[in-house]
Amino acid sequence: MTRVPDGHRPPGRRPGEDPLTLQAPQNAPLNAFIAGLPKAELHVHHVGSASPRIVSELAARHPDSKVPTDPEALADYFTFTDFAHFIQVYLSVVDLIRTPEDVRLLTYEVGRELARQQVRYAELTITPFSSTRRGIDARAFMDAIEDARKAAEAEFGTILRWCFDIPGEAGLEAAEETTVLATDDRLRPEGLVSFGLGGPEIGVPRPQFKPYFDRAIAAGLRSVPHAGETTGPGTVWDALTHLGAERIGHGTSSAQDEKLLAHLAEHRIALEVCPTSNIATRAVRTLDEHPIGRFVEAGVLVTVNSDDPPMFGTDLNTEYAVVARLLGLDERGVADLAKNAVDASFLDEPGKARIRTEIDTYTASWLAP
Repeated sequence: MTRVPDGHRPPGRRPGEDPLTLQAPQNAPLNAFIAGLPKAELHVHHVGSASPRIVSELAARHPDSKVPTDPEALADYFTFTDFAHFIQVYLSVVDLIRTPEDVRLLTYEVGRELARQQVRYAELTITPFSSTRRGIDARAFMDAIEDARKAAEAEFGTILRWCFDIPGEAGLEAAEETTVLATDDRLRPEGLVSFGLGGPEIGVPRPQFKPYFDRAIAAGLRSVPHAGETTGPGTVWDALTHLGAERIGHGTSSAQDEKLLAHLAEHRIALEVCPTSNIATRAVRTLDEHPIGRFVEAGVLVTVNSDDPPMFGTDLNTEYAVVARLLGLDERGVADLAKNAVDASFLDEPGKARIRTEIDTYTASWLAP
């Protein structure tokens, strides 16, 4: 996981457990529609997408690690007792990414998993500082993610693009290095489209990162910081005012500020909503209290995302099913939600048109008598 949430996952729920089984009855026909629906995902983290299968293979490569290699044992390993335990487990997974070959494996397998869920396009949030500070050569890191990106597109048909994010808790040193990696023409990977900010929000004010975002934006990158997940709407305003945010990661507390909602709606600044993550990090107490309905009522462009799916026992298909229940959506409503993510993405216009058409064709075929 490339960001560290201000909270922890509810104890006892394991990766792969569907939140719907805990929160609401299943809707098998709608879930089947969702499973085949072409999608885009805009808020999903690189290391945080390492499934038990991927972690098991990485652990087998590095037998000195304490991470189990058996998938059944990993299910227990990924059952977090509190926030400190979550961080401990997360860092143990980060420490499995030791070589460019590990980076390539992780990235390629994340592409495979996204393709399994019919994700046609994804902007994967990567924290290169986590790898370069552990000794992976920056050029080798870039080559590894680019090789995996091209292979995933060729073999699975899923287009991957990168968001390089600053780990906010690591301070301005990390901001400087991330900015250099994102803007130096000798290092910047072809697939890089945006620049972000993750990590805890509490005690990490957004304005201090303005110079780094200014440089990234000047280099042609789009601004997509996390904000308002575990702090108030003021953090979202800071992201808009100081960081030039074009989308907001989470933005959960935006519902507390009518003027902010109106601003987001008027300027078509999308919120990257991750419902199960918001419950796991305790940004929201229960799914039924999630503010996504308020966002939609206010006319805000909402996209659905999985954040760190194996860490939180979810995937993108599950998140669509959760949101469909919360908003009372049928198949057409879910398809419109999928097109929101396409519209809010940084894919080129021909690519957007292609996926929109695919969504419409799939939906019409599904609903045909």
